[in-house]
Amino acid sequence: MKKIIPLLILFLFVSQSYASYILIPMDAETQKNHLKAYGITYWTLAKEQKVKWLLNYRGGSFLLPDSEEIKRECQIRGVSFEILSNTKAESILEEISSPSKNMEAVVLEKAPKIAVYTPKGKLPWDDAVTMVLTYAEIPYETIYDTEVLEDGLVLYDWLHLHHEDFTGQFGKFYRNYRTAAWYIEEKKEAEALAKALGYSKVSEEKRDVALKIRNYVVGGGFMFAMCSATDSFDISLSAEGVDICEPMFDGDGSDPNYQSKINYAKTFAFKDYNLERSPMVYEFSSIDMTRKRKIPKQTDYFSLMDFSAKWDPIPTMLCQNHTALVKGFMGQTTSFNRDEIKSNVLVMGENRTNGEAKYIHGIKGKGFFTFYGGHDPEDYTHKVGDPKTELDLHPTSPGYRLILNNVLFPAARKKKQKT
Repeated sequence: MKKIIPLLILFLFVSQSYASYILIPMDAETQKNHLKAYGITYWTLAKEQKVKWLLNYRGGSFLLPDSEEIKRECQIRGVSFEILSNTKAESILEEISSPSKNMEAVVLEKAPKIAVYTPKGKLPWDDAVTMVLTYAEIPYETIYDTEVLEDGLVLYDWLHLHHEDFTGQFGKFYRNYRTAAWYIEEKKEAEALAKALGYSKVSEEKRDVALKIRNYVVGGGFMFAMCSATDSFDISLSAEGVDICEPMFDGDGSDPNYQSKINYAKTFAFKDYNLERSPMVYEFSSIDMTRKRKIPKQTDYFSLMDFSAKWDPIPTMLCQNHTALVKGFMGQTTSFNRDEIKSNVLVMGENRTNGEAKYIHGIKGKGFFTFYGGHDPEDYTHKVGDPKTELDLHPTSPGYRLILNNVLFPAARKKKQKT
């Protein structure tokens, strides 16, 4: 018996010194598939296991509990991982906790339930978010106007707005596509849906949808939007009770002097913008920088801001990446005019050539929103009819990583934030 006790103590010591954790590194040198790594993290959370997100440690790595099931899933999905002893994991966490290190370990507790606001029949490759969610194997549900107006958003933790036009001007595609079969059909479908929901105009129906989404965020929801869903959402809110649509969009004229009736106090992110009145111009307002920027594709990059991980964990989470310099990409709304962004909105990514904002974040009520300019991070000038992006060719895309940072954001253990 006396011999057995020391052996048991030795066994316990040895077992604690060996594998107790799985590290999914997210640095540029080690990780083979950054995008699917987020899927592994989500999958682990869905199994009701907690994960530590190691902010600013090797590109924002993930520390997972050690299990054969997780290791097998990493191997199946082609995600690089490392086995850490308990001692090694504790050493890393101790390094991260040091006041001299701009790092933090954030606990992810629960897999967020995800909704994508998108018209019925849209294919996953029509939108960067649905593409990367599908590629990363993160489950999501699609909803549209009927579900939103019936308060279906309360079922979800995170909402993405597909490239939508909330102003009722059908994407401002009138000049180039008004005779195209797809444009005519989509306009008919939108008008039929509005009528079925009790509205005489698409613009009025979209306004009420935007108001429901606003209430969702104010009540504590997380909203992420890209491209035209960013500025058109704010414009719709600010034009509540004002007709800004020309006859070809809603059958009657716009309000006289409607620019003077815009209420910027109602918006999430933008202020002092001028609306683009002409239906022949593929633009909503002066918010977007697409027509003003003179940047060659070869030098079109935006820089991610550096935040204090310990004091500002939210923007730090949203900016986790294996590079601080990300390739630019175009869209109907490519980027945002810095002069027209509200002072309480945080710019997290900017093009330093002309100062335009690419990636912004803010708080609204109890909730959060992130706006990301551009259409597809790996398709510089995505146009109508272009083939879909094959993410198997871009498994380490920094631009797509920013989307997935937002997906995991609601899973973080809530801390009292600085005011």
